[in-house]
Amino acid sequence: MQYFRNWFNQRFSDPQVIILFFLLVIGTLIILTLGKLLAPVLAGIVIAYLLEGIVVFFQRLRTPRMIAVLLVFTAFLTALFFLLFSLMPKISTQIGGILADLPAIAAAGQQQLIQLPEKYPDFISPEQITDFTRYLQTEIGRMGQRILSFSVASVRGIFSFIIYLVLLPFMVFFFLKDKKVILDWVNDLLPEDRDLSRQVWRQVDLQIGNYIRGKFWEILIIWGISYVVFLFLGLDYAMLISLLVGLSVLVPYIGVTVTTLPVAMMGFFQWGLSSEFIYLLIAYGIIQLFDGNIVAPLLLADVVNLHPIAIIVSVVLFGGLWGFWGVFFAIPLATLVEAVLKVWQNAQGHADLAEIDAEIKGEPGERT
Repeated sequence: MQYFRNWFNQRFSDPQVIILFFLLVIGTLIILTLGKLLAPVLAGIVIAYLLEGIVVFFQRLRTPRMIAVLLVFTAFLTALFFLLFSLMPKISTQIGGILADLPAIAAAGQQQLIQLPEKYPDFISPEQITDFTRYLQTEIGRMGQRILSFSVASVRGIFSFIIYLVLLPFMVFFFLKDKKVILDWVNDLLPEDRDLSRQVWRQVDLQIGNYIRGKFWEILIIWGISYVVFLFLGLDYAMLISLLVGLSVLVPYIGVTVTTLPVAMMGFFQWGLSSEFIYLLIAYGIIQLFDGNIVAPLLLADVVNLHPIAIIVSVVLFGGLWGFWGVFFAIPLATLVEAVLKVWQNAQGHADLAEIDAEIKGEPGERT
């Protein structure tokens, strides 16, 4: 017990460390307890992060900040209206179409599966196809029930969505316009003696902003490329499937694995084991290689340097705690944890060196 007491006194006797962990605990509690209520605020902060880089670009061209904010905000509203009145109706139509065609798709898929034992009798037996077909029918029935329950439960959510849609642009505008005022107000609420916390924030702030902007452009690029490729190949519901492929980049490693199944299933149900199906899989593989070896390194090379195990653990942990936002911010949060540990270790190292230097000089060591 004395060992743990000594370790605690050694690691947490610095007031800077106490302040840092206090701020982290307060932030975590706020998100855990008020995360759903603050969802539009979080969305506004994320969008403001995206747009701040463009505002800064205009400022470097000696454009006054207010004019830069108005230009960027106008472009944001234009893109929002385009998304709502052009892309969203098309995506909604394809979602309704795929739900209406689900029985026909399942029947076509069943016919394709029945033919497999005839074509490949050495590898697939009729019993295996029968078991898989029953499992598939059960899962489709469950999926239909979930969609129906979600549709009924989402009626209230539509009104909330409309309210958020009205409030969100206002929040984004004021986050951009009054950035300095808001940051100064937050600084006044925090303790003055927080140099350690400032070090962590300086390391994480740049990475979070670059990560959000990089992921945003990565989603758009992969979504656009996938849509063009799927449309060229003649894949049904190309817009919806390409959107899933674009969103899959939010979750490294896991997203690609999960999205491969619907892409392969749609291609198989539409074409069977044909040359078109093979072309689809090859094209999808090339898109993923292009993303992993060109797009992601270009956009996110200097943002994160985490081991794949750390990324997967952070996605599972923070996704379980905060849902979509936890998945979206999993890598920045993992970077925050890494930055906290590094700054904490450096602070302890400097403190230990100060104690050693004081002992050499014959002075009592004091924690700094």
